[in-house]
Amino acid sequence: MQALLSFEQAPPFAAPFRFFVTAPLFPLLAGMLLLAGGAEMLVSRWAPGALALTHLVALGFMLQVMIGAMIQILPVVAGANLRQPLFVARVVHVLLLAGVLALAGAFLGLLPGGFSLAALLLGGGIGFFLLMAALSLRGVPATSPTVGSLKLALLALLGVVSLGIALAGGLDGRWSLPLVEMTNLHAGWGLGAWGLGLLSAVAYVVVPMFQLTPAYPQWFSRLYVVGLVTTVLAMTAAMLLAAADLAALLQALLVWLAAAFCAMTLWLQARSKRARPDTTQRLWRGAMASGLAACALWEIAALVPALGEREEWPLLFGVLVLAGGFMSVIVGMLYKIVPFLVWLHLQNRGQGKVVAPNMKAVLAEAPMQRQMRVHFAACALLAGAALWPAGLARIAGLALAAAAVLLSANLFTALGVYRRHAALVDARLAELGIEGRR
Repeated sequence: MQALLSFEQAPPFAAPFRFFVTAPLFPLLAGMLLLAGGAEMLVSRWAPGALALTHLVALGFMLQVMIGAMIQILPVVAGANLRQPLFVARVVHVLLLAGVLALAGAFLGLLPGGFSLAALLLGGGIGFFLLMAALSLRGVPATSPTVGSLKLALLALLGVVSLGIALAGGLDGRWSLPLVEMTNLHAGWGLGAWGLGLLSAVAYVVVPMFQLTPAYPQWFSRLYVVGLVTTVLAMTAAMLLAAADLAALLQALLVWLAAAFCAMTLWLQARSKRARPDTTQRLWRGAMASGLAACALWEIAALVPALGEREEWPLLFGVLVLAGGFMSVIVGMLYKIVPFLVWLHLQNRGQGKVVAPNMKAVLAEAPMQRQMRVHFAACALLAGAALWPAGLARIAGLALAAAAVLLSANLFTALGVYRRHAALVDARLAELGIEGRR
């Protein structure tokens, strides 16, 4: 798999990094909102505060990093070069930032007409990215499971944003929709087909490469995302046809597919050649364990009516999936991607004349471990706050904000290393009479 990587086709450093460096601002904002609002933010999954928190994490943090990663992955892994990647990144980044803020403001009742504005901004930004990604992938053969899975994940993102725009119109009163059913479908497309689909596509490359594990089985990597997207499509059809029993069975299948990915990844990690797991590997393990816990909770709630009727379990499920699962794995990936990008671009900039700093010199293990511990503490407190919001909501918000601050500090440390060494590289090349690269 590693032989497929084409690092010479990497986009400019600023294209993906702008998404990475601003992503922690949104869990920071979510933590501050939870600190200010307290238990009222977590009275149910339908509370305006809970919906605002969910989208600050899912769009502000997760989607930002995922799009930034896609801008890097498409040319390097799939050989699909985005046209004018820096321009695309700037446009998408601005629209995404504004759209997430508008959506959170609309949920909190701070922005009249905010749902329509958010749909316009987010639909425009994500739609533009999807268009440019589709153009770059046109004619690129699915030569590996990762490339085929990336294509399916992008198709799923189109489904997510389409349902989101429809829901935004319904919430703004522009048309009538079955909001509960549509919201569940939106979550299935967003967390299942898109989120887990992209995560698995990337995992086929990065888990063996960075964590020194065996490769995912070929049958698994070729069929997994196809199974995810097919299941969500069938679930959509069942809901549109009002086939409630079939839709419930397909939801259960989607949960089992998620559990299968978590279990497979943990099984591979247990066979890692690393003598001691690093921060990234620990974050991945925590994410997979949290994902399995979420799947188990879903199954128990489906089988035990007394639990399924309680308001707490959907909130706990959301914490396990979003904070414990996706946030953990994304933070872990940032701790590999960012130092590697700094090293790669400085190495290219040096043109073989000036050596780039070692990746461990870009971002040391100790600050990453500190942030990881605070992040896991925040996840535990958020899970507790879902069950006891009056006692733990504000403490959980403070912990979430602290983890975001530490993550931001780590990313800015890496950015500072890049800028300092880039200046040194340019100065050294000028002394040698060599024209520098940007």
